[in-house]
Parts: sequence; C-alpha cells; structure tokens
Amino acid sequence: MPIRSQRDSRRFRPMFLLPAARRRRAVSAALGALAALAGLALAAPAARAEIAGGKPIRILVGAPAGGTTDLMARTIGLEISRELGQPVVVENRPGAGGNIAADQVAKSTPDGTTLLMSFTSHTINASLYKKLPFDPVQDFTPISLVATVPSVLVATPGLPASNVAELIRLARAHPGKYNFAIGSVGSSLHMAGDMFKMMTGTYIVNIPYKGTAPAITDLLAGQVDLMFASTVNVMPHVKAGKLKVLGVTSPGPLPQFPGAEPIGNTVKGFESNAWFGLFGPAGLPREVTQALNQAVRHGLDSPAVRKRLENDGAQPVGSTPEAFAGFVREDIKRWAKVVRYSGASPD
Repeated sequence: MPIRSQRDSRRFRPMFLLPAARRRRAVSAALGALAALAGLALAAPAARAEIAGGKPIRILVGAPAGGTTDLMARTIGLEISRELGQPVVVENRPGAGGNIAADQVAKSTPDGTTLLMSFTSHTINASLYKKLPFDPVQDFTPISLVATVPSVLVATPGLPASNVAELIRLARAHPGKYNFAIGSVGSSLHMAGDMFKMMTGTYIVNIPYKGTAPAITDLLAGQVDLMFASTVNVMPHVKAGKLKVLGVTSPGPLPQFPGAEPIGNTVKGFESNAWFGLFGPAGLPREVTQALNQAVRHGLDSPAVRKRLENDGAQPVGSTPEAFAGFVREDIKRWAKVVRYSGASPD
C-alpha cells in the first residue's frame, strides 16, 4: 500500500482522530442529513398497484344479498378498495347454483375489473350439471381462497342417538327409517349428507326442501330427523335445546359447540367444509392477479375483518393463487365421487 504524504494524512484524517468539538459538529451534520432524508421518505406516498387505470371493480356473487357469499364479497371488496384505492361494487346474480354469475365472469374481459366471489358449488357443479356454459377450471383465474365454513350434523332431541357412532348403528339397524332434510339440492350441505351415507354404508332418506328456512322449521317440528346445517343457522336452536349436535364437519372441534366431535374422528377421511374464494376470468395478467391476491390476504390479516367473518361462522384462510388452483382441482375430483353416488340432478 502506498504511503500517503503528511499532507494526505491530514486530508484523510479519520473522524475518531479529529478534535472533540469538530467531531461533534460532523456527527450532528450527518444526523441532520439523515433526518432530512427520512422526512422525505415518510412524506412520499406509498405506491399503489392500479388495475385497469383505476376503473371500478365489480365482484359478482351467484347468491342473493344477505347470505354468507354476499358477506364475503362485501367484506373482501372493501379491503380491495382500501388496498388499491379503487371503487369496488358487489353485484348479486343468483340462480342455477351460482352458474349465472360464473358464466358472466368467464366471458368478461380479463383486465381485473370483473371478479367472481364463488363457493363450493363451483366445484360440485362440475359433476352435477351435464353441461355447463363454461369450464370451472380453464375459464377462470384463481386469485385466493378466502374462508371456509364448517357445518354441523344436527338432530331432533328425540332421536335415539347422541353422537355419530350411535347414529351409524341406528341407521344400519333400521335402513330407510330415518331421514335428512335437504335445504337445497346439489348444495354442499346436501352433498355432505350423501358423503356421510356413502362413507358409512347407511341408508337415510333425503327429504328436499325449497330453502334452508322451511327445512329447519320441519326439523324443529320433528317432521324430519336430521340435517347438515351451517353453524349460524342452528346455533340459537341448539342453545335453546330444540336441536342437538351429533358432530361437526371440520377436522377439529368447534369452540361454539363444546363436546361435539369431528365426524372424521368416527368416519375416517370425512371432512366437508363449505369454502369461498375469489376468481377472475382466464387470462388475467399475473401482476393483476398478484395485486388482488395481496389485497385479499392483507385484508384477512386484519383482526377486525377476521372477527367479522368469524362472527358469521367462517374461518378466514387466504392463499396463494397457485395453492387455490390446486385446491379447486382436487375439490372437483372429490365431489365427483359423491355426485355419482348421489345421483343428484339440478332438474
């Protein structure tokens, strides 16, 4: 290393060799410069991802206003709007098990301004309907799984079974004597009942209704024996002692139903949670998909959002687009077996 001259040494004298007063002035000046830079950084607004030039985003829902799917869309829509700084509008397009809304999204321009908040019927319908106007996999871009909603198997208080094992023994001893109330043919709750029968080798008669409300009314009156239902719909009746819970469809116990075991503890492999997820049309640009996914997952990280969903019986999830795509493919395969066993038809 070349040796500096005395003049060079004075020029490059390290700070710790400077006199104390000069050292303090140098440090003070450096800190002041850093503070100024920090102030500029804080003052600069955070860059936001923008979709389609900031145009309004529509989330289509294939179910009526006021239901769980609608709640999911409005809750997540608000978070997307906050994250991206764009208006989000929820539009309800009920009918055909969600197919009307799904078809509109499948045929929309893939720019991120038309999205679909879908639910379990998206994967059940792939086998339930002989012909769909869209492909539930190829015609959509999965964005994120939003939440799952476990259900419960409830019975009238007079049914001589207090858990799943006792129900299986009872149903096997008396084939066709007992029945399930079905609020909507082809729904996840209908398929949960048929999955239960398929996996347990029992014969329990299905009694279809035009909606959940009349099905629960007859269950409370003792006109039917059993029903798979959402936790929110039956919670008040269970607390009042008008219905009893035999089991839950989730892999673990539910705190709101202490003592009720997962059905899977008795029927190995049984699990039947409804799910809700956000899709765009096929061909959605990756940067748009990622921006929407990030907005959804940030929203689901919020304690206020989680509490809102949990109060409606939902379990917030959030996922990568790739994980959600794999989930959809596997769910289609799973329900195809149950639909074949069931013989159910939307007609």
